[in-house]
Amino acid sequence: MREIVLDTETTGLDPAEGHRIIEIGCIEILHTIPTGQIFHVYIDPQRDIPEDAVRVHGITAEFLAGKPVFADIASEFLAFIGDAKLVAHNAAFDMRFLNAELGLLGLEPIDSERVVDTLALARRRHPGASNSLDALCNRYGIDNTRRTKHGALLDSEILADVYAELLGGRQAALTFETATALRQDNTHQTPFRQRPVPLESALSSQERDAHRAFIAKLGDKAIWVSYLPQPENSES
Repeated sequence: MREIVLDTETTGLDPAEGHRIIEIGCIEILHTIPTGQIFHVYIDPQRDIPEDAVRVHGITAEFLAGKPVFADIASEFLAFIGDAKLVAHNAAFDMRFLNAELGLLGLEPIDSERVVDTLALARRRHPGASNSLDALCNRYGIDNTRRTKHGALLDSEILADVYAELLGGRQAALTFETATALRQDNTHQTPFRQRPVPLESALSSQERDAHRAFIAKLGDKAIWVSYLPQPENSES
């Protein structure tokens, strides 16, 4: 199943107050495995960036000067995500900003039904615990040492690993897919091998005699007869 893990960075907390998206990072995954396909862009918000926001992500208005505006990248972004499920941490925040930007262009909003919120998944799996992205990395042993500041592409890469763990881990998925592939392709199944020396029977002579007596009651046409060793003819 194709899914897109995404993250955004913004000038502030609320698009209703005029705040805008300044970075989008997307990672394509198939069955939770990154394919190597990404979408990453910095965006000129055409407004100032408060110092509080700069301290979070480190992106300044000077850096964004001359970068494309959202209208310039909207069609490429929509083409990349296609109709895939979208995976985000605290997804309501990202969707609110993305839909605000799409609304300014008169485009249809992204349907909430196609969005997976990893924060909600984490809260169900770890109720009462801290479920920030950093806390989940620590819990699952995911390296987040590069995350000195928020960044949309880096956070998406990290979130892809977290998402796989929230779903049970990639190893379980790989094992299931491998087993399915083997069932569908008999040429890759390991053949049974004959033992060089057969194992000795664990049955006692009394148990063998009791079994023969039971089979004798079934008649000469019983299927068991063909599996029994035939007694050797003795000539006196």
